[in-house]
Amino acid sequence: MQVRARQGDTLDLLCHRHLGATAGVTEQALALNPGLPALGAELPMGTAVQLPEAPDAPVKTRTKLWD
Repeated sequence: MQVRARQGDTLDLLCHRHLGATAGVTEQALALNPGLPALGAELPMGTAVQLPEAPDAPVKTRTKLWD
């Protein structure tokens, strides 16, 4: 998925906004966009960024405290 940076966006903010996660996803996005770090932490407005596929949702389990 390709997205465009808004004013003040960082790569991890784009990952969180569009994919709902940053752990592991930000690293994948860096691999997909090798020249991105040269632009600085805050991306220039309008920068096209290729994001990886959305991660699978974690499995939620319920904990039973009492019988």
